[in-house]
Formats: sequence, C-alpha cells, structure tokens
Amino acid sequence: MIWDELLPVPVDTQKLEHLFESRAKDLITKKQQEMNKNKEIIVLDHKRSNAINIGMTKLPPPRSIKTAILKMDATIMNREGIEKLLTMLPTEEERSRIQEAQAANPDLPLGSAEQFLLTLASISELPARLKLWAFKLDFENSEKEIADPLMDLKQGMETLRVNKTFRGILSTLLSIGIFLNGNEVKGFQLEYLAKVPEVKDTVHKHSLLHHLCHMVMEKFPDSTDLYSEIGAVTRASKIDFDELAANIGKLESECKASWDHLKLIAKHDGSTMMKVKMSDFLADCAERIIVLGIVHRRIINRFHKFILWLGIPLHRVQDTKPNEFCRIVSEFALEYRTTRERVIQQLEKKANHRERNKTRGKMITEVGKFRTKEDRADAELRQLLGSDISDVESIHGTLPWRRQRKDGRTSLGPLLRDENTNGNLTDGDDELLESLVKTATKTPATRTTPRERKRTRHADRKSLRRTLKNGLSEEEKKHIATYIKGY
Repeated sequence: MIWDELLPVPVDTQKLEHLFESRAKDLITKKQQEMNKNKEIIVLDHKRSNAINIGMTKLPPPRSIKTAILKMDATIMNREGIEKLLTMLPTEEERSRIQEAQAANPDLPLGSAEQFLLTLASISELPARLKLWAFKLDFENSEKEIADPLMDLKQGMETLRVNKTFRGILSTLLSIGIFLNGNEVKGFQLEYLAKVPEVKDTVHKHSLLHHLCHMVMEKFPDSTDLYSEIGAVTRASKIDFDELAANIGKLESECKASWDHLKLIAKHDGSTMMKVKMSDFLADCAERIIVLGIVHRRIINRFHKFILWLGIPLHRVQDTKPNEFCRIVSEFALEYRTTRERVIQQLEKKANHRERNKTRGKMITEVGKFRTKEDRADAELRQLLGSDISDVESIHGTLPWRRQRKDGRTSLGPLLRDENTNGNLTDGDDELLESLVKTATKTPATRTTPRERKRTRHADRKSLRRTLKNGLSEEEKKHIATYIKGY
C-alpha cells in the first residue's frame, strides 16, 4: 500500500512552536483591538457628562472654539455661547483626572465630554478671557439701557414745561377746585390728578374729567389730547431710576474687573495686538461710564428743580421719584384722551341731530321737482303721438284718454281709437263701453239686515273660576241635588 511506502520526514519542532505562538499572539491582539474599538475613557459622572454633551450642541465645533476665544471672534461664537461656556468650565480636579486616565490608557480615546473639557483646559486664563469678552459684547447695550431713560426723562420735562395743553388743563382744574371749595389757593397736589376721573356730579353722573374736557376744549380750541405729545414721559414712567443708578455702579465695577482680567491675560500672551485694542476699549469705556454718572446726577437735579417749578413743596422733593411722577402724568393723560374722544363724539352727534332737524321735511318740498320731470316726459310723449292728444288735453285737462260727451258724461273713445275708423266711433259703441265700465265699477249693494255674530258651541258653559268666585244660584243647586239623587 502507499502508506507503507511513505517514510517520516524530520521536522524542527522549535520552529513550529515559535510559529504557533506568534500566530496566537496576533489573534489575541486583533481580538483585543476589536474589543477596545468601541471603548472610551470616561472619567466624569453621568450627570456632568450629559450636561456637557447637551451644551456642546449649541456651540461651534470644539476645534474652532479655542481659536474664537483667543481672538475674541464674535463671528464664530456669540454672547449666548460665552454664557454657556462659563457654566461648563473644567475644574482642576477634573483636569487632573482626565490627564491621568489618558496617560494610563494611551491607546483608548477620550469621551466627547472629557475631550471637550481637556480642550478648554488647554486655554490659559480661560475664565478671565470669557468675562472680558462678555463685557466687551455687553457694554454698548448696557450703556444704551442707562442713557435712553435719562434722555426720555429730560425730554419729558422739557415737553411738559412748554406744553400749552398741560398748562391749560392744570389752570382749568385749579379754577374748578377754587370754585367748588370756595377757597382761594395757589395750587394742588399732583396726586389729585389720579382722582379726577373718580369725582362725579350729582345730576348727570358725569365725571369731573368729562366737564374738564368740555371746559378745556371751549377755552383752548387749539388744545390736543396731551397723551400723544408726552411719549417720553410714558417711557420714563416704566423705569426705576434708583435701579438705574445701581446699574451705573455695577457697570463701573465690571470695567475695573475687566482691567484685572486683561492684566492676567497679558502675563501669558505678552504685548499683542489684541491687548492693545482691549486696552484702548477699556479706557474708552471708563470715560463713558464717568460721563454717564455725571449725566445721571445732573438730570436728577434738573428733575428736582422741575417739580419745584410745578409747586411741589421743598420737603417733598427728595421723596418724589421720577418714575412715580411720570406714571401719574401718563395715566392722567391717557384718561384725558379717552374722555376727550368721547366728548368729541357726543358733540358731533348733537351737531348732526341739529342739522337733521333743520332739513326735516325737505323731501316734501321737493315733490314739485319730480312732477316737473314727469310733465316734461309726458310732453315729449305727446309730441311723439301727435297733436290730436294735445288738443284734447287743452280742452279736457290732463286726462287725454277721457272724452266729454254732450250729456256731461265721459267715455273711453280716444283710448280705443282705431286707425281704420279714422278716430270715429258710433253711439252704439259708446253705450256698450259705458255699460262695461259701469259693471266693472259697480259698488256692492248694502246689506239691509245686520249680520248676526255666530255663537260658539259652548257659549252657555261657565268657567270654573267664575263659578267658584260667584257661587251657585238656587236653581243650579236644585239641578245638582236632583242629579245626585238619581245616582
């Protein structure tokens, strides 16, 4: 057999063992790589990791965040992104733990949250950079939020000082108060403006503001509704000027803190172009904040002088707040405008009613015009029909279809005139037509006997209510007794 002819071949066993060992190691390494392919280095707790991953969805890619922060590029990341990063800053403990885990497992990738925090940790003085950048983006809006209310208060005071309608309303209201109270006074408290719509007369129940509108419109014809002219006062009434002064102080402290942040950044970056620009920016901010403080102080002093000019006592000047004063004036002006529009509508209705009374019965006098038009149309029709009708009309009036007979009666001859007969009818035809007319216009004969009213079937029946009220007669009682005995 062939198996008997085969001879064993000498084999190097050491070589075979080495070959098998290398193959086994390759298989084990490959298997470990496949197992570790989906593994990541997770250091943070589950809650912190989820919060960072959710915040990353509203931010640009991590590789561009570092460039945006170093250059303070607002085209890459906006103010909302800066606020989000300030809540996601890595702590020193988290940074050290991530670096230790990465050194222990250099082959494993970091988790998305861990990689993001490690990228942020690589930026020097990250909190200082973010706060300085946030101050730079917020300064213009913060300055506007302070400057606009101050400007509104200034314009509102100037408008009220020269407004003729406001002056006329105050003078008229003062005259009404002097007349009603019977005392000569120089002025009244400003808070009384809020009570004017509540005071009513005892006859028509109209408010004092209603009568005030009538008087002002009569005495000052060129007066306005006041509310549309004091928009600055209405806007200033919504601002708390005490809080505005606190915002100026807060802005000043933030500017000082930004100088400290810039010094920390300059230690790491040195003298760069960004440092020079930020230094100029902060110097300009400091100057503008100082100007805001001066403007605030001067406008408040001007407001105190203005309310003194209105007649408010000196001991109440410091307690009178600008927003409360503006609120009282604005609400009164709104009530005045509403009442004034209602008064104008009432006056227009009365004027229209008077005009209607003047022209009442005008249609009756214009009937003649319509008759002249009808006469003109009839004349044109007669011209078309011929001259015979006009001749008859001239003799017998405005009814051309009736012909007067010798005996004084009228006939319908011209109406039934035939062309073939040349306008002539026989006496037999006239008698026939007259009999037809009499039959059609015959009045019905008058009744000789009066018509009797038909009585209902139950006319003799009496109502139960009347029976119970009036009682039964003796005859009716006998009938009832007889009826009961039969049963």
